Amino acid sequence: MQEISTKPYLLRALYEWCTDNGYTPHIAVRVDNQTRVPRQFVRDNEIVLNISFEATSQLQMGNEWVEFSARFSGKSHKIEVPVANILAIYARENGQGMAFPVDSAGGEATDSGADEETTEEVEPPVKAAGAGPRALEVAPAAESKDVRANDEDDDGPKPDDDGSKAGGRGHLKVVK
Repeated sequence: MQEISTKPYLLRALYEWCTDNGYTPHIAVRVDNQTRVPRQFVRDNEIVLNISFEATSQLQMGNEWVEFSARFSGKSHKIEVPVANILAIYARENGQGMAFPVDSAGGEATDSGADEETTEEVEPPVKAAGAGPRALEVAPAAESKDVRANDEDDDGPKPDDDGSKAGGRGHLKVVK
């Protein structure tokens, strides 16, 4: 019998930790042909998803798949993410979480090039092959919109922490 990976257990534990502390859990996902997400929100074959209770419906975090429904631009979508494609899980408010190595074998998805604000770009947190999970801190993006059941409108880009109006690009920092 093949041993089950620790990754889905760590994902569930960090999700619970986020919610118990009042934080908003986000997952960074490597998008390939097995990943079911709205393609117009994918950037560089990655997407960041808010998986909080308020942003999702029927969230199921299994050993092989994370599945839920969420609204993007007012339209409900069924989201299906292979656990193997999850790059990281972290709290939006303080960036605490964990990064994972991802070896995507399902083929690369195409970037739509749409300029939507429901995702934030995140660079892959761990590049080392064979490396295990690592703690990470993500600099909270000042202007990233969450995927929520109730869409909110904005007055345009606000300055990031560094004063630039880059639109809230997330920055990952590996913590040892």
